[in-house]
Amino acid sequence: MIKFKKFLFYILFIFIFSIILFFIFENFSFALGEPKLVSKINSAFENIESWLLKLSTPAAAVAVGTGVFMKKFSFGDEERIRMGKKIIKSSLFSYAFILAIDLILSAIKSLIS
Repeated sequence: MIKFKKFLFYILFIFIFSIILFFIFENFSFALGEPKLVSKINSAFENIESWLLKLSTPAAAVAVGTGVFMKKFSFGDEERIRMGKKIIKSSLFSYAFILAIDLILSAIKSLIS
C-alpha cells in the first residue's frame, strides 16, 4: 500500500510539474521557429527540385526525338525499331514519373502548411 501511494505521488508530481512547465515556458518554445541551417537546407532542396524539373523537360524531348529518329532512319532494321520504341517509352515514363513526384511533393507541402 505504501509503494502504491509513493507511485501515485510521483505520477501526480510529474503530471503537475509538467503542466506548470508547459504554461510557464509556453512563450519560450523553440519548436515554433526553424534554425537557419534547416531553412537553408530546405531552400537548397527546393532549388535542386526546380532545376531538375527545368532540365527534365528538354532531356525528355531530346530522348523522344532520338527515339523517333532512330525509328525513322532504321531502314528496316528490327533491332533499331525496337530500340527506338523502347527509348521513347522509357523517356516518356521517366518524365511522367518526375512530374508525378513533383505533384505528390507539392500536395504534401500544401497539407503540411
